[in-house]
Amino acid sequence: MRIAGRDIAEVSVTTGWLGEKMRICCTVLLALFLAVATAQGQPKFSHIVIVVQENRSVDNLFGSNPAFEPGVDIQTSGLNSKHQTVPLTPVPLAGCYDLAHSHAAFLQGYDNGAMDHWDRVGVSGKPGCVLGANPQYRYVDNSSGTIQPYFDLATHYGFANRMFQTNQGPSFPAHQFLISGTSAPNDASDLFAAETPVGGYGCTSPPTALVKMIAPDGTYSTMYPCFNRSTLIDLLEGAGLSWRYYAASGYIIWSAPNSVSSLCNAATVKGKLQCTGTAWSNVVFQPAQVLTDISGCKLANVSWVTPTGQNSDHPAISTGGGPSWVASIVNAVGNSNCGYWQNTAILIMWDDWGGWFDHVPPPQIGQSNGWGKSYVYGFRVPLIVVSAFTPAGYVSNVNHDFGSVLRFVETNFSLGLVGPGIWADSYADDLTDFFPLSTPNGFKAVKSKFGAQHFINSKEKPTEPDND
Repeated sequence: MRIAGRDIAEVSVTTGWLGEKMRICCTVLLALFLAVATAQGQPKFSHIVIVVQENRSVDNLFGSNPAFEPGVDIQTSGLNSKHQTVPLTPVPLAGCYDLAHSHAAFLQGYDNGAMDHWDRVGVSGKPGCVLGANPQYRYVDNSSGTIQPYFDLATHYGFANRMFQTNQGPSFPAHQFLISGTSAPNDASDLFAAETPVGGYGCTSPPTALVKMIAPDGTYSTMYPCFNRSTLIDLLEGAGLSWRYYAASGYIIWSAPNSVSSLCNAATVKGKLQCTGTAWSNVVFQPAQVLTDISGCKLANVSWVTPTGQNSDHPAISTGGGPSWVASIVNAVGNSNCGYWQNTAILIMWDDWGGWFDHVPPPQIGQSNGWGKSYVYGFRVPLIVVSAFTPAGYVSNVNHDFGSVLRFVETNFSLGLVGPGIWADSYADDLTDFFPLSTPNGFKAVKSKFGAQHFINSKEKPTEPDND
């Protein structure tokens, strides 16, 4: 809620006698605001934080405790290409190998819906890495509590049994879907960017950079990885709403705004092609700044938060800090003196399945008119929803996908749909099943190995969260 162009939270931190009067006034106004919103059937959030981690399926991330709360759907074995039952075995979160998660790898694991060819998914390891048998059929080891924050967040708040990656491929197109509901090059195209670009990422790439584009019939072409399409950011700016995109760098495959010409506005500066657009100032090249923005009452209306490689959960890149990183964001919001807990929704998700086994075949949505054919939808990925209006232990069985994230933002702020009305947000639900409470719950902090200051004060050079 805004007063004279400022969030209630910003107004309420004014110091002194007047500040205290304003704090009381704003508390009353916030209560009235929430009462009106909940009377209409859904809480109205002033802030939405989209936290995106790396390369995990549901069975892989939560398989160490497959019955951690009633109603979760996690399987501890799967079929291989010989139709043998393969039990899932433990692997460290910060492991030594990575699995293929290209579109071709999706087709291998999917096997026309049989979900039984995961053993044919390619594997690459660090020097000296011992893979063992069936490296695709693994769950993350939690015997020392490494990923306990994720279990705690799921049991304290909401967990999705049916969250699907929209695209059938790796991180680069996945992040395009997370800001647009598509990876198409423009609003009229039926093509999708399908793979990781070669030779550079986005509108500041060398002229020789190319990305594979897939057509509805499954054939490929290539183009320069800079797109001229609508985004959710356009709708936010048109409505006068603030946004930020936190990333380890502006020029990596995870920095989705870099690949949209209107957001990047690439120009040569001192002999080097750089993004120069006014929107580009909202891309923050330091993920930990989200923590100082929260504590300083500077949280944007919508934030995309991506990690450094060390905290990304990406196999063979992560050093295991991801669960603490995510917990620190949630705890910063929940313990905020800025009033954020009752007006913020946090969506914690993973951008693709990373090649790991999952037993649930994806639904076919949007195919009747041809949209998405040959590339939609992908495998299950985890989704945890955190808010004051989400019941503890809530398990959703509704089909969600990346379009649901966009649809939630669009519905919450009354923005309408991105693009031509045939992209993922037009088919998706809006996540409202996660917010049934009319009275907000108090915040329950999540224990973790590291707190916010660990990330804020880190002198470690950030690495890219993904390279494929």
